Amino acid sequence: MTDQFSNEPDAQRYVLLRDGVIASSLDYSVRGDSISMTRAYTNPRLRGHGLAGRLVEYAVDDVERSTRLRIIPMCWYVAEWFDAHPDRADLLKPRSA
Repeated sequence: MTDQFSNEPDAQRYVLLRDGVIASSLDYSVRGDSISMTRAYTNPRLRGHGLAGRLVEYAVDDVERSTRLRIIPMCWYVAEWFDAHPDRADLLKPRSA
């Protein structure tokens, strides 16, 4: 099995390919100084193996490494990922009062 991660900016998504086929995807939207991570999806036959979590980690690392954007976790899965990784909370866009 070969896994490959990539960002597809034209499609506004991150993908995890397993043996050349999309196993998991993470949709996003960029507005101003933020990136909203809107939907995580994993092929139902491949669920339960941590693929979405690995993809979210890749996306968060990529945003941190290559941009100054702050993340808005619109998808419940991404929000739970940040709950489980409080050390990455500095990448979140602060909520307005």
